[in-house]
Amino acid sequence: MWPSLLLLLLLPGPPPVAGLEDAAFPHLGESLQPLPRACPLRCSCPRVDTVDCDGLDLRVFPDNITRAAQHLSLQNNQLQELPYNELSRLSGLRTLNLHNNLISSEGLPDEAFESLTQLQHLCVAHNKLSVAPQFLPRSLRVADLAANQVMEIFPLTFGEKPALRSVYLHNNQLSNAGLPPDAFRGSEAIATLSLSNNQLSYLPPSLPPSLERLHLQNNLISKVPRGALSRQTQLRELYLQHNQLTDSGLDATTFSKLHSLEYLDLSHNQLTTVPAGLPRTLAILHLGRNRIRQVEAARLHGARGLRYLLLQHNQLGSSGLPAGALRPLRGLHTLHLYGNGLDRVPPALPRRLRALVLPHNHVAALGARDLVATPGLTELNLAYNRLASARVHHRAFRRLRALRSLDLAGNQLTRLPMGLPTGLRTLQLQRNQLRMLEPEPLAGLDQLRELSLAHNRLRVGDIGPGTWHELQALQVRHRLVSHTVPRAPPSPCLPCHVPNILVSW
Repeated sequence: MWPSLLLLLLLPGPPPVAGLEDAAFPHLGESLQPLPRACPLRCSCPRVDTVDCDGLDLRVFPDNITRAAQHLSLQNNQLQELPYNELSRLSGLRTLNLHNNLISSEGLPDEAFESLTQLQHLCVAHNKLSVAPQFLPRSLRVADLAANQVMEIFPLTFGEKPALRSVYLHNNQLSNAGLPPDAFRGSEAIATLSLSNNQLSYLPPSLPPSLERLHLQNNLISKVPRGALSRQTQLRELYLQHNQLTDSGLDATTFSKLHSLEYLDLSHNQLTTVPAGLPRTLAILHLGRNRIRQVEAARLHGARGLRYLLLQHNQLGSSGLPAGALRPLRGLHTLHLYGNGLDRVPPALPRRLRALVLPHNHVAALGARDLVATPGLTELNLAYNRLASARVHHRAFRRLRALRSLDLAGNQLTRLPMGLPTGLRTLQLQRNQLRMLEPEPLAGLDQLRELSLAHNRLRVGDIGPGTWHELQALQVRHRLVSHTVPRAPPSPCLPCHVPNILVSW
């Protein structure tokens, strides 16, 4: 019996009926196909290494995130905490975006990022952190903790990160006490550090020597300690505006070691003099909204490469810019002097100056030689001064052959100035006391594209015949507006072939 049974078991059976296995095991065929990638509910996974859960109002960290994820975005949700057990699974993450959630320091375990040994970009901006994470991965390249309530960071938050390039801590509540002296030790590649909008009272010491951009605006800084910037020889941009800096808070060595500095913003402080020791590499110096009364040539001697000098809204009076004060700045391109007390165009300006911005001063006269030192000017703004026609010399503009824009708005002119440069493109004369327009001052202005005469005392009958004859390049419609004379009919002196002049009463 046993041999017969064994033989029966070894004999081949009948051939299978087509489709039988599909009928009996309906999922058998499916099991042979590739399984779909796991993706959290409502999220999108455009690639095997990318999980996008933005803007879903999530309150709980999503589960079912694939271990293969390298880029995880959870911004614009309602997360209050990060579970360590979920993050620890994602050891391959390179980018983690948690921008604009409700994560507090209590909801962020100290070891939260401990297992993310590949992480390069971390964004926890716009959350509710009161202290920074104690440990961030050594692999980090960009760390963004801006717009939280951070009052304290730790030595290993940003320290010992050899690949770290950018740190953003602006819009927090950091004081100097919350920033340890070794905060960036071992992180010798940081190029950008943003500490603006905090509560720092002096410039932090021991900043990374690799810095190229340092943002410290909108703090309470009244002092830069001696040597605080002595190692930052690669620094190109330094922002210190909107602080409480005084002359005693800086010294001759504060900026002298910054051999790569190109942009320095010291506006909105309490300085009464131009700082000493400015580096030769400086191209832009912003000193607006201080209390500077006089500019001394000696203070600018080192900054011979300066191209833009902004001194608006200071207290420069009639002697604020003495002759030769700007002589060291041979390459100066633009000089902003808006809103000072200057009663004349500063003498002996740099010859290569291209833009002179002098509105809202007390300039009452323009002599024949006031502008001869700057033949390369392309923009001259003398708006809202005290210029009267009788005190504008008929040869005041004779050397300005390169001038393209002239703004004389808001003065006391009763007639157009004579000798206007023929290359003018823009002429602003609104809000004066003009009573007549004659062709002679406009003769040769065949490149003029914009002419503003609004808010004067002009009537159409005051426009002399042929006034518009050569202004064939005008492109902007203007108005001749009068609030002091009665309405009058259009004058036949306005030819129909000049459609760019709109007369409105």
